[in-house]
Amino acid sequence: MTGILSVENMRKSDAATISGGISGKELMYRAGKAIFESVDWKTPVAIVCGTGNNAGDGYVLAGLLNEHGKDCTLFLSEDRFSPDGRYYYDQCVDRGIKTVLWSGEEFTGFGSIVDCLFGTGFKGEVKGKTKTLIENINNSKSEVISVDINSGINGDTGLPGTGDPNGTFVYSDITISIGSYKPGHFLNMAKDVMKKKVNCNIGIEPVDRSYYLPEAGDIAEYFSERKNYSHKGTYGYTAVVGGSERYSGAVRLAYLANAAMRSGAGVVKAAVPRSLIHDVSQNILESTVFPLSDENGMLLFKEDEFKDLTGNVKTVAIGMGIGISDETGKALRFLLGSFTGKLIIDADALTVLSGMDRDMIRNAASTVVLTPHLKEFSRLSGLSISEIQTNPIKVAEEYASDTGVILLLKGSSTIVTDGQTTYIVDKGCPGMATAGSGDVLSGILSAVCSYIPDTLSAVAAGAYINGRAGELAEKKTNPVSMIAGDTVSCICDAISELLQVHC
Repeated sequence: MTGILSVENMRKSDAATISGGISGKELMYRAGKAIFESVDWKTPVAIVCGTGNNAGDGYVLAGLLNEHGKDCTLFLSEDRFSPDGRYYYDQCVDRGIKTVLWSGEEFTGFGSIVDCLFGTGFKGEVKGKTKTLIENINNSKSEVISVDINSGINGDTGLPGTGDPNGTFVYSDITISIGSYKPGHFLNMAKDVMKKKVNCNIGIEPVDRSYYLPEAGDIAEYFSERKNYSHKGTYGYTAVVGGSERYSGAVRLAYLANAAMRSGAGVVKAAVPRSLIHDVSQNILESTVFPLSDENGMLLFKEDEFKDLTGNVKTVAIGMGIGISDETGKALRFLLGSFTGKLIIDADALTVLSGMDRDMIRNAASTVVLTPHLKEFSRLSGLSISEIQTNPIKVAEEYASDTGVILLLKGSSTIVTDGQTTYIVDKGCPGMATAGSGDVLSGILSAVCSYIPDTLSAVAAGAYINGRAGELAEKKTNPVSMIAGDTVSCICDAISELLQVHC
């Protein structure tokens, strides 16, 4: 499992490493050497440096490029240096490496441009001369390599330093993280800003709790080959509850149920308003259709029906296309108060939940999993979308800790947390920004939560499978034409990849 460190954790860890006997100069050299070894350099190379230790990594890189016969030029934004940076800059001067105090030049004729302007803790607005400098980097036709993080992007948020997505920042072909990845390498705009990411371990051990990036090998352990001596009950019964005539319920329930079956559930009960039974049944032949009372195509809650539905299931997913109504609220209150399995709450049920007292969640009989997107989480938490985006991990952890839920916060990368352990799942693609994608995720979660014992691990695994299936679907289609059903069709491919990991 790859660790991800907050900017503050990285700062403290760096300081602790230096206090432990490894000098700042040595760490700077290790960083520069790691950068040098991580890129197939296209010469000549322009190294654009600011005034901090990030610039020092660039000076080490310049010395190594020069030592290996690769032509490079240093461009300084200012004639100012950190103490360790000055040490390596003076070595560059002694070597005769060309140095330019940048005054508006365009970067033409360079194969590679290295961005060493700002570090991961950047805050505020890029303006004036530096704004022009970054614009010139972006307007070049060179390969751009950003050191640690793209200048202008904050290492904790993946947004420009002001939080305004329209701010100025470097677009990179490669971003080389130093020490450990930071949340800003994955969250918010990161995927649009960084085409490729590489992390270089230079021997800095974290002093505080890390976040985690699940990778294929980590998820694969939950998907070992199934035994012959097993049956459908071995892998869990799950119920998916949703749908209404008004909200395209039949299609959404089909996505949900089929996603659950493809994700390995033993039996899926698709609970749907009785008037939609015919439409739903045509599309989910492998699932059991469970009719619920309804009125004018909307759920009409009957406690005995829900008792029958949930009597032998391990997981329930509720909310997809079910509609926002008092009857949905009654169903949700029943499940929170009586169901002792794993309860996944999504879509319309999240909106209904946001109007309830938080004690309903805190005192739930169920293990509760919430799967909001930003707007839904804004309703749940009472925070603005901007407040969430500028501190997503902190607010997600605080909410999960306060309520006792497992929170899956959707975004370009997905945050999964119980308030103590936090995963950042970076799978997914632009083609998934389409109606029904959330329903597919809830279907996957309802399945994996039925046979993976640890719920937090199950939710992280479900987010991984969903994102990876989406990536595979986009390769078969394209980001514009892709629909949620394409993701469902690639779930088996995503799980097949996991089954091959340990073969």
